[in-house]
Amino acid sequence: MNWTDIYRRRVTTAEEAVKEIRSGDRVWIHPGCNTPKILVDAMVARAPELENVEIAHILTLAEAPYVAPGMEPHFRHRALFTGSNVRKAVNDGRADFVPIHLHAVPNLITSGRMPVDVTLIHISPPDEHGFCSFGVGVDATKAAVENDRCTIALVNQQMPRTLGDSFVHVSKLNHVVEVDEPVLELPMAPEVSDVARRIGERIASLISDGATLQMGIGEIPDAVLMFLKDKKHLGVHTEMFSDGLVDLFELGVVTNERKTLHRGKIVTSFVIGTRKAFQFVDNNPFMEFHPNEYVNDPFIIAKNDNMVAINSALAVDLTGQVCADSIGTRVYSGFGGQLDFIRGAARSNGGVPIIALPSSAKNDSISRIVDTLLPGSGVVTTRADVHYVITEYGIADLYGKSLRDRARQLIDIAHPDFREELESAAKARNLL
Repeated sequence: MNWTDIYRRRVTTAEEAVKEIRSGDRVWIHPGCNTPKILVDAMVARAPELENVEIAHILTLAEAPYVAPGMEPHFRHRALFTGSNVRKAVNDGRADFVPIHLHAVPNLITSGRMPVDVTLIHISPPDEHGFCSFGVGVDATKAAVENDRCTIALVNQQMPRTLGDSFVHVSKLNHVVEVDEPVLELPMAPEVSDVARRIGERIASLISDGATLQMGIGEIPDAVLMFLKDKKHLGVHTEMFSDGLVDLFELGVVTNERKTLHRGKIVTSFVIGTRKAFQFVDNNPFMEFHPNEYVNDPFIIAKNDNMVAINSALAVDLTGQVCADSIGTRVYSGFGGQLDFIRGAARSNGGVPIIALPSSAKNDSISRIVDTLLPGSGVVTTRADVHYVITEYGIADLYGKSLRDRARQLIDIAHPDFREELESAAKARNLL
């Protein structure tokens, strides 16, 4: 039997496909723009028939109806990163948060620590050899597909065919649901504030020609891109690829010609963006998609000379501890790839690890440079790992510095309204 016969025999409806899910199963959902909303909705429609089904994933973009109040007997979510669609459920105790580095998530699955029974994926149509691409997200989903009992695939005519370690053969798909519809999008911020622009300009000052970049999505990364248009021969090795990087490539700023790993290639694991980015990555030989255990491995990252890692934070204390996943005891997001790239850039020849954040929040009523983190706050990047901290008021270079040096530098880049208060607190602690 050739692959086309296998494929046609496995085409069915979403309602029929999700009957494969049994009570007590763990179900992995393809995250990001790949979120297979049709399959998720069909699964949730079966709630009355199911008990104790665990739903595991990283950040998904669509609604998460399985965490709605009243779903507890049927579904419980295990969040490897807490997005806005599951945040309330996690903090209300109806879902569980797992603090973990992004590079380690696939190993949870392959090692058997978090075995997956059923995987819901969203992929491209098969090519002439019977291989479907994972499209705009390989992430940890490839590991789930390779180790599950059953793979249910949403095969979308509009899902890009991306290259690299990003394929699954149709013989691995137990059920196929065919659609022809737009892929979920997450646009860039409509405006970049003055604060973000000032931060972006300071970050850009640390980026040399020939550097390799990692950055996420949001106002500050968008602002950084505005100040890179005069740079030359930049490369990209990033867990997340977004629209702004397309502009730099088309301007000739990103060439990847001076990369020391995967020269000539943009390396990524998933796309969070819009049709603009989707069209760019489609069948593009400049792009290589790889799973998170590769892209986010600090030792792999470090093989890129002049690696610049740009990551954000919710707060930084006067000793340099970086909180990025919680606000006090309330879980806000997760570890993601922050420390993967901070440590990878730190080991890189000429690397520049950056934590960037506005100096204040809530209309300048709260300082984000703080004496001590709120009780219960998680430390994502330790004070031994932190290098550069950047706000709109300046750059603090903390690596190898004493607590006294750190306090002085961090106070200098805090919002002016809070500097006196922070200085008094530092003196009371004998930091100054």
